[in-house]
This record gives sequence, C-alpha cells and structure tokens, in this order.
Amino acid sequence: MKVGFFVGCNTAFNRPDLEQAVRYAFPALGVELDNLEGQSCCPSWGTMPSVDVVGWCAVSARNHTIAEDKGLDIVTVCGSCYGSLAEAKYKMDNDPIIKASVNEMLKKIGREYKGTSQVRLAFYYLYHELGPDRIKEALKHKLDGLTVALQPGCHTLWPSKVYYDKEEDPFHPRVLKEMCEALGATVGHYTRLIDCCGMGAMRSTDMEKAFKLVQKKLVSMKEEVNPDLIVTGCSSCLIQFDTAQEHLRSGKKINFEIPVLHYMQVLALCLGADPEKVAGLAKTNVEPVVNRILAG
Repeated sequence: MKVGFFVGCNTAFNRPDLEQAVRYAFPALGVELDNLEGQSCCPSWGTMPSVDVVGWCAVSARNHTIAEDKGLDIVTVCGSCYGSLAEAKYKMDNDPIIKASVNEMLKKIGREYKGTSQVRLAFYYLYHELGPDRIKEALKHKLDGLTVALQPGCHTLWPSKVYYDKEEDPFHPRVLKEMCEALGATVGHYTRLIDCCGMGAMRSTDMEKAFKLVQKKLVSMKEEVNPDLIVTGCSSCLIQFDTAQEHLRSGKKINFEIPVLHYMQVLALCLGADPEKVAGLAKTNVEPVVNRILAG
C-alpha cells in the first residue's frame, strides 16, 4: 500500500513535528509514503481561490499530476489543503471549460490533468483503508483513562459533495471519534463541535475575531467535557488551538489550558514514536498527557 504525502505549507513551516508523526505512523502501519517531489502550495483559501478560479485550479492540478504520474492518491493532514485540493478537483472534473483552460496552462510545462488521483485526509484514509481494528492491533500504548474533545475542522466536513472520503452526516461527524476510541480514549461531546475555530483568512485579517471563535469553542469544551486533551484532524486547527490559548489567558479571556495534538501525533505516540520528534513543538504543555499516553 502506497500513497503520496502532500505536506502542506502550515505543516512544513509551523509544525514539522506533525510531519514527522505522519512519516512515523504510516510506515509503522504498513503504508509507504511517496514524497510527491515538486509539490507546491495547494493553494490555500484566501489566496488564489478568492480571485482566480482557473488559476487556482491550475496550481492545484499541477500538484494532482505529480500524484497521477505515479498512480497514487494524495493524503494530507491539513484540512485547508484537503478542502482546496478536493474542491479544485471537483470543479475540474465537473466543468469541461475549467478543465480545458487548466490543461491549456499546464501544456506549457508539459503536464496534463486527468483526474485519476483522489484526495484523502490522513485519519479518513486510515479509517477506510485499514480500519480501527487493525490500528488497535498495532498499538504499543493506549489512551485508556483519557478524555478527549475533538476538533474535526470545517474543511474536512464541507462542502461534503466534493470529498472522496466524507461523513455520512457532516453535522454529526463520527470518523475522528471512532479513530480516537480505537486508541482507548473516552470522547466527550460538546455543543460547538462543528463550529469553525477561526483559523485561516479570518486570523490573517482580524485576529481578535478569530480568537473569539476559538475562545467560544474552548469554553464549550471545558464546561461540557473537561478534556485531558484536544485532538484535531487538521493542522490549521492544531495551530489555532495550540497558539491561541496563551493569548486568551494573558488577556484574561480564559483561565485554563488544554493540551492540543493532531490525531496523527497521538497515533504516532501510541505506536511508539519519540515524543520529542512527533510532539516537540507544542505551545500548550503536552508533557503530562504524553506521559500518561506512554504509561498506558
């Protein structure tokens, strides 16, 4: 089993420990990663998708062709990359004019978009291709006794029609929940589960408004679940929850801290990875919860 790893800008530049978690966990589960050499930005929301649909699709298509040439699907840990690559693919696959315009551009660099590769989000890929039971068998450590609150991420849920991997009901997502339960965690439900965390274009243009969104989610998590750990399915959400808490505490908007990790980081830890390599860049204090995982 082999898949192309689309790292994404946020992961590569801000959370390379998450990248290392993927590079540890996938091979440990028998899935070979291809580096998709030559990959570029997806490109992300708030940039080209906002001003030039065909240009956006052309940049996305170039990334797709790298995987297509190798006969591989694309897997990413970033919800924004997942959404952008999948939606651009949907537009090209369903609009002959956009596809023709894109391929006219790609012809200049000797490439052609065919639409033969799928876009997969890491925890969805593992859920569908391996399944929770097979993952359970590979674990060296478990999350027994730990309560987690989930942050699936907006772009992992909507627009659901563009995704190859999707929830049966995006208003009641269950895949990340089942994947965390497979690690032994108790997953608590809170009312703002599917709310946006405020990352992305909003944080880039109005940080205070973005932080108000994540503050509401954090308070909801704390009051309704009181989790030992927040588990995200998206690298952008990881960065938002991990970096916003210090700002909110210093501004006296919250008086608590909840450790935050991406699902792939938690999985890597449960498979026996070195914590410094796969979770060493967290701003929230993850050491106590990591120690509990390693003891489990």
